[in-house]
Amino acid sequence: MRLATYEYDGERRCGVVDGDRLHPLPADVDLLQLVRAGLPALLHAGEEALAGPAGPALADVRLLPPLQPPTVRDFVAFEEHVEGVRRSIDGAAGVPEAWYEAPTFYFGNPYAVIGAHDDVPMPPGSTVLDFELEVAAVIGREGADLTSEQAREHIIGYTIFNDWSARDLQSREMKVGLGPCKGKDTATTLGPWLVTADELEPHRDADGFLRLALTAEVNGEVIGRDLLSNMGWTFEDLVAYASRGTTVRPGDVLGSGTCGNGGCLAELWGRNGQQSPPPLQPGDTVTLTVEGIGTVSNTVVTGADPVPLRPARARPRTRP
Repeated sequence: MRLATYEYDGERRCGVVDGDRLHPLPADVDLLQLVRAGLPALLHAGEEALAGPAGPALADVRLLPPLQPPTVRDFVAFEEHVEGVRRSIDGAAGVPEAWYEAPTFYFGNPYAVIGAHDDVPMPPGSTVLDFELEVAAVIGREGADLTSEQAREHIIGYTIFNDWSARDLQSREMKVGLGPCKGKDTATTLGPWLVTADELEPHRDADGFLRLALTAEVNGEVIGRDLLSNMGWTFEDLVAYASRGTTVRPGDVLGSGTCGNGGCLAELWGRNGQQSPPPLQPGDTVTLTVEGIGTVSNTVVTGADPVPLRPARARPRTRP
């Protein structure tokens, strides 16, 4: 089942996607609320909506992020991506040994999520904007210290995840040994809808990975193609690691990390030895397609100027 959150005629609603139309859920129903209620309740609500009359056409609505996530974790689960971006950022070859030991992630900004066709403002102070083609799992059941086997029952569905990245800001701030922060803080696309996990089970391969074709385009030109099954860990592994020593809760979003073979521009810059293709600029449109899920397409627009901030002062080391 595919469930969307949308804006139509000035009203925010949720509905089930059926072909090119939406079947609205009751006006007071929120998708995060349904996710928290659990898969049986979500599917029941969806079936009731499908049994009713069709609502607006997809072409006539503004698709919003499927849900407002309480937390966003973004992993780096594709070896090829790590290899290319590392060369782009610091000129180093290969993949750090630590990458193979555990699926590293950072926490993203849940307030920065945007819809499948929303404009993306240039981050203040950045001139080197990049896209990142990912898939995200959405948690449907609370759990802590899960095994990978247990984790499968805690994933309620999947959506496309575009981790927009200001590479110039990211490169500078990570020299401090923390981050990324403002390099990843302006926008994250989620959409076009939530696809329940059962819909993608036919794509699972013998090793437990979801074999889905991924395609990235900039201004209609294909930049990258990969398979989701090229991840170094399964989504169940990512959920299990995220739950270690803590709790994952319904609505939490876990990004796969950027795919390889052109899943972002920075990987290509590392392989090409120059910024080719060039960084994104206002007017550029990025279209990402994931087999079994759908397509998101966002256009970059001019953003706000950075609010001035003075540099840190060099403090004396006096003590009381």
